[in-house]
Amino acid sequence: MLTKDAAATAVATPPMKSDSFQKGAAVKTSAAKSLQIYIDGEFFDQADAKISVFDHGLLYGDGIFEGIRFYNGRVFRMQEHMDRLWESARSICLEIPISRPEMDEALLETIRQNDLRDGYVRLIVTRGVGNLGLNPAQCKQPSVIIIAATIALYPEEIYQRGLTVVTVATRRMGPATLNPAIKSLNYLNNVLARIEANLANADEALMLNDAGNVAECTADNVFIVKRGQIMTPPITAGALRGITRSVVFDIAHELGIPISEPELTRHDIYIADEAFLTGTAAEVIPMIKVDGRPIGNGKPGEITNRTIARFRELTRESGTPIFSE
Repeated sequence: MLTKDAAATAVATPPMKSDSFQKGAAVKTSAAKSLQIYIDGEFFDQADAKISVFDHGLLYGDGIFEGIRFYNGRVFRMQEHMDRLWESARSICLEIPISRPEMDEALLETIRQNDLRDGYVRLIVTRGVGNLGLNPAQCKQPSVIIIAATIALYPEEIYQRGLTVVTVATRRMGPATLNPAIKSLNYLNNVLARIEANLANADEALMLNDAGNVAECTADNVFIVKRGQIMTPPITAGALRGITRSVVFDIAHELGIPISEPELTRHDIYIADEAFLTGTAAEVIPMIKVDGRPIGNGKPGEITNRTIARFRELTRESGTPIFSE
């Protein structure tokens, strides 16, 4: 048997001091209390949370997931994440075994069971147990797994200083191969790019598509600022339809900043005035160097900082309540 939290090994990683920061190391949990993991309607201690080695999620990456943040006792953009989960399931003909209201309550109760007010949820739906064959028709019952923990993807100093990024050789898969709109358990494409970034001693990897245009980073959407306008690659370039990405569009409209989705090349990144990345785990974080070239003056820019500030306000003041008021 394989422990259920093996699917989120990083979740059990102890917190690191910023002076020993390891790029890509992320989620942390309290050593004082074992996590309570939701598996198919029951809660298990972290050490006892297990799945079968015949689960197609393990054997073939056959399943879907969502990473969801909660702040100050509220789940941020919960329904948008649930919408995307159900869309991913429909796209791969996976029947989620519980209803939307039941999933909502299972997620909230998992957070309550772990007595958390701020943190990260990994919600997973696997195809379920089958045989060693590829055919998903052999899997009769999908499984739902929910893990809630605290998180610190990057230390605060990185948000103040900004990320260094390197373009990698691994290309982002296009919609005709494995559509990035599907949040599947098969993340090997991204993992290979992450390995290249590690070997280059960079904080993140910039991934291009087969046309040579910018798609996204390994776990983040890419934004640039040029002459007061925000730009980000279109979904058709191979970018995930990120929830935080959509929040940035809302913020830009609110702040009166023009925003668009043109095709972008590395040249556009190199000559940008500012740049930043977005993701559920990373939130909104500045990008200050790509392939050894400083972006703008090599420091987080004004529009980037305004976007970060407004994003943090939204996470503090909005979301689905976890606990009874």
